[in-house]
Amino acid sequence: MIGERITTGSPFEAMAGYSRAVVDGDLVYISGTTGYDSKKKCYPADVKDQAVLAFSIIEAVLHEAGSKLENMIRIRVYVASREEFEEIKPIIKAKCEAASPANTTIICELAEEDMRVEFEVTAKI
Repeated sequence: MIGERITTGSPFEAMAGYSRAVVDGDLVYISGTTGYDSKKKCYPADVKDQAVLAFSIIEAVLHEAGSKLENMIRIRVYVASREEFEEIKPIIKAKCEAASPANTTIICELAEEDMRVEFEVTAKI
């Protein structure tokens, strides 16, 4: 049986019927997490602001699961353009450097026009 499911109250979780994260054994799998500002109900215009906000959500979910960024074993980065990837590289490095996780970066169109970056994370607990 799969363990705890973690939700953040994001409207997207309810709309699409998924959990922000699922704990299975000593691993936590975090769904694609964006920099959506739930208080302002929008995405910040700047990709760097979106990345910082997304990582703050990821950190909170990891904490709730009993983990932390330093325990990341894999990250997937989905970003809307190569130029924006260049802008967020320092943020990704700062957040991932201690864990040095496996990383896959994909340049692609994202689900919403204002969405510029999305991260998926797997971490040990």
